[in-house]
Amino acid sequence: MNVLAAAPPESGGIAVLRNRPFLLLWLAQLSTQVGGNMVMLGLLFIISSNYSGSTIAISILLLCFLAPAIIFSAVAGVFVDRANKRYTLFVTNVLRGAAFVLVFLVSSNLLLLYLLMILVSTVTTFFGPAEASMIPFLVPRSQLLAANGLFALTTNAAFALGFALFGPFVIAIAGPQVLILIVAALYFVAAVFCWILPSSLPSPPLLPSSLPSSLPFSLPSSLPIEVSAVASGHAVVVAGRAAKSTFGQLVEGIAYIREHRNVGWSLSYMGITGALIGVLAVLGPDFAKTSLGLGDDGLVVVVLPLGLGIVTGVLAINAYGHYFPRRRVIEAGLIVLGLLLALLSYAGSISHFLNAQVGAVAEAHGLQDIGQVISLLSMVIAIAFVAGICYAIVAISAQTQLQEELPEDVRGRVFGILNMLVSVSSLLPIMVVGPAADLVGASVILLVVSLVVCAWGLTSVIRRGRLRPVGMPA
Repeated sequence: MNVLAAAPPESGGIAVLRNRPFLLLWLAQLSTQVGGNMVMLGLLFIISSNYSGSTIAISILLLCFLAPAIIFSAVAGVFVDRANKRYTLFVTNVLRGAAFVLVFLVSSNLLLLYLLMILVSTVTTFFGPAEASMIPFLVPRSQLLAANGLFALTTNAAFALGFALFGPFVIAIAGPQVLILIVAALYFVAAVFCWILPSSLPSPPLLPSSLPSSLPFSLPSSLPIEVSAVASGHAVVVAGRAAKSTFGQLVEGIAYIREHRNVGWSLSYMGITGALIGVLAVLGPDFAKTSLGLGDDGLVVVVLPLGLGIVTGVLAINAYGHYFPRRRVIEAGLIVLGLLLALLSYAGSISHFLNAQVGAVAEAHGLQDIGQVISLLSMVIAIAFVAGICYAIVAISAQTQLQEELPEDVRGRVFGILNMLVSVSSLLPIMVVGPAADLVGASVILLVVSLVVCAWGLTSVIRRGRLRPVGMPA
C-alpha cells in the first residue's frame, strides 16, 4: 500500500521533493552516493601512497567492490522482498559506516582493507534493491517518473561531487584518512534518514496451494516435531521457488533483450561507460604520476575537470537533449570520447612536440623567453573537461533511451541484467588492465581503450544505419 496515496497529483521534481518521506530517502541516497565516490578516491590515494601506485593492488581493490555485486545481487533481491525495507536500509547504512571506521584504523593493512571492502560491497547489494523498492511505496504514481529521474540525476552527479570535487578538496586539505572518517559519518547520517522513514512491511510468505491463505485458528507456540518438520520442509520449498523464480525471470529478461536489438545496443552503451570508469580508476594514479609527470597528487588534475565536465554534461543534456536524436547523440559522444582519451594518453608527448615547434618558430624570429606556450597542465584540464561532458551525454542518454524503450512488465528484469552487465563489464577489463599496465605502461593501455570506445561508436553508426521514424525500433 502506498503510504502517500492521498498526495496531490503534482508530478514535477519540486513537487516530489515536498514529499517528506521521499525527501528523506533521497537525502540518504545523496549521502551514500557521494560518500561512496569519495571513499573510492581516498582508497586509491592510500594504495597509491603506501604501495607505490601498483595497478595490480588497485585492480584487486576494485574486484573487491565488483565481485559481490555479481555474486549476491539476485539473492539480495529475494531477501529484500521478504524483509522490512526500512530496517534493511537502516542496518546496511550502519554496517557500512562501521566498516569505514575500521578502514580508518587498519588502512595500512592491505589484506584487512580488501576484506572490509568485500563486506561493504556485499552489504550494498542489499541496500540498492531496498532503496529502489521504497520509491513506489513512498510516492504516488503521478510522481514516479520525477522521483526516478531525480535518483538517476543524483547517481550521475554524485560521481562528480564525490570523486571529482569534495574528494580531491578533502584530500588536499586534510588527507585521505580524514576523508575516510567523513565518509563513515555520511553513512551514519544516511542511517538516521532511513530510520525516520515509514515502515515498509515485507511481502507475505508463500503458502502451499493446498492450504488456505488465512487460517481460522492460531498455531500453538510449541509445535509437535512432525509439524515442525513440515514447516522446515515448506521453508525449503519456498526457498526453492524463490531461486527458480529468480532464474526464470533472468532467462526471460535475456530472451527479451535478444528479441529487441535496440535494447541490447542501449545496454552495450551503458556497459562501455561502466567499464570505462573502472579502467580509468585502475590507470589513473599511475598514468598521472608517470605518463603525465604530475606527481603523487596529479590524479586530482585529471579527476577535477573530469567531474566538472560531467556536471556540465548533465546540465546540457537535460536542457538541450530533446532537440537532437538520442541515438546520434550517444554515437557522437562515444566517438569524441574515444578521440579525447587517445589525445590524453599521449598528452605529454603532444605538449612537448608543440612547444618544440613553437620554440623553433620563436627563435627564428628572434623572440626570447616565450616559455611553455602549450602547457601540459592546460591540455590535460581541457581534455578531461570535454571528456567528462561526453561521458555524461552518453551515460544519461543511454539510460533514458533504455527507460523509454522498455515496457513496464520487463523493466525490472532488464535493469537487473543491466546492473549485472555493468558490474561484469567493469570487472573484466580491470582484471586485464592492471597487469597489462604494469607490463607495457598506462599510456599504451589507455590508447587501446580509447580505440575500442571510438570503434564502438562507429560500429553503432554503421550497423544500426539510418534513424527510424518515431515509434519504430531504432
